[in-house]
Amino acid sequence: MATAAASQLSLSSPIAGRGRRQTRASASATDRHEVVSPKLRLPLRKVPGDHGPPLLGALKDRLEYFYGPGGRDGFFASRVRAHRSTVVRLNMPPGPFVAKDPRVVALLDAASFPVLFDTSLVDKTDLFTGTFMPSTDLTGGYRVLSYVDPAEPSHAPLKSLLFHLLTHRRHHVIPAFRDVYGDLFGLMENDLARAGKSDFGAHNDDAAFGFLCQALLGRDPLDSPLRDQGPKLIAKWLLFQISPLLSLGLPTLVEDGLLHTFRLPPALVSKDYGRLADFFRDAGKDVIDEGERRGIAREEALHNIVFAMCFNSFGGMKILFPSMVKWLGRAGGRTHGRLATEVRAAVRANGGEITMQALAEMPLVKSAVYEALRIEPPVAMQYGRAKRDMVVESHDYGYEVREGELLFGYQPMATKDPRVFSRPDDYVPDRFLGEDGARLLRHVVWSNGPETASPSLQDKQCAGKDFVVLIARLLVAEIFLRYDSFDVQVGSGPLGSSVTVTSLKKATF
Repeated sequence: MATAAASQLSLSSPIAGRGRRQTRASASATDRHEVVSPKLRLPLRKVPGDHGPPLLGALKDRLEYFYGPGGRDGFFASRVRAHRSTVVRLNMPPGPFVAKDPRVVALLDAASFPVLFDTSLVDKTDLFTGTFMPSTDLTGGYRVLSYVDPAEPSHAPLKSLLFHLLTHRRHHVIPAFRDVYGDLFGLMENDLARAGKSDFGAHNDDAAFGFLCQALLGRDPLDSPLRDQGPKLIAKWLLFQISPLLSLGLPTLVEDGLLHTFRLPPALVSKDYGRLADFFRDAGKDVIDEGERRGIAREEALHNIVFAMCFNSFGGMKILFPSMVKWLGRAGGRTHGRLATEVRAAVRANGGEITMQALAEMPLVKSAVYEALRIEPPVAMQYGRAKRDMVVESHDYGYEVREGELLFGYQPMATKDPRVFSRPDDYVPDRFLGEDGARLLRHVVWSNGPETASPSLQDKQCAGKDFVVLIARLLVAEIFLRYDSFDVQVGSGPLGSSVTVTSLKKATF
């Protein structure tokens, strides 16, 4: 969810006049929607902003981040306005007493953001969730792959195991998706007939977990002791890992004290995690066996599979699929008609089935998926610690960053950069069609790397990058094969959008 990576970053010789070696990192600008700068060297500027007094500065930033009038986006936008810079110093939540050091250099545009992908420049050790790392008691005592830097010896075998997990049953993905999500739409139609609305998110949670287990492991959790409890157990387990980053809508003092100031005790969820691990120990035996052949201890393989299936994959579908339905629902009847026409023509031309060839003949569907990943990336934040002194370049300036400083990127500001994308705040489903659209794809970076690159054993790009895009395309195709149009009501939730479907207009052509 590989030459483009090199095109995103250019490295130059050390800057004269500095005692220690510095590296200059910048993004090129060649697309039609970009402001092109031929400069080889941008003027240097000190990174503006400050972290405030110890403790108090971090608390102030945390309260503004979670409870300020502009929300999370407003928190970052206000810093850009105040300092007239898209590279700024600030404190990232959660701060005290969960994170030891909340200080970061924030990268808030498309030009500076890609330095976070270059593991020759930044270290990724224990930075998956940012300035704090959840207890390994929540993952069987192991540091799972998401927290492992590519330079560590365990990284390559663990990532290769995830590639195996995602591909060894690849021929089962489309049939399993169609079966499971066909049932989902049947349930939603029943809800609409009975109550006039249907909660997409609730049905999607059940479908996502069932699909992942059936497609990747060949097991239906409903036929196991887990029964239908998987999504509920995962949701509780996720809360204990990322609660310092969440807002649940509780009164401010209660929520900030309960979720953001102290860690929730892992012991309170250990029994639930044990049930999940027992299911995957049995259902994932073949993949665990493969891990052992690759030199990975069986328990370590198990807990990496649990994390990949439950946190990365299920968690991603829990965020991305409601987002897809939200943006498509808001796109209106004209867009729905174009998508339905494309999907049905491709399916008719391929024997009446959704196949890989049929999907390849749906360019608008693919563009609509990329656009959803651009406008609302499922993982909004990336981190990396500078391995050396370097200069990080925005569109206009170079900023000196010292070795050991923590770099943070807020992806929505990179993927909605108006100097890269026209109408950046609008959902434009055909944005990525044609040659001009294809050139913009390198700025779609939801996977912790450009969309034009492929994940490898040497980087931190999402192992499931292509899998995520595939299943999102399947969702869009399934919707418009069945329905001419649909309507939604949208709210907000702790992990993204809350989507209620209020009408489904069945296919008429």
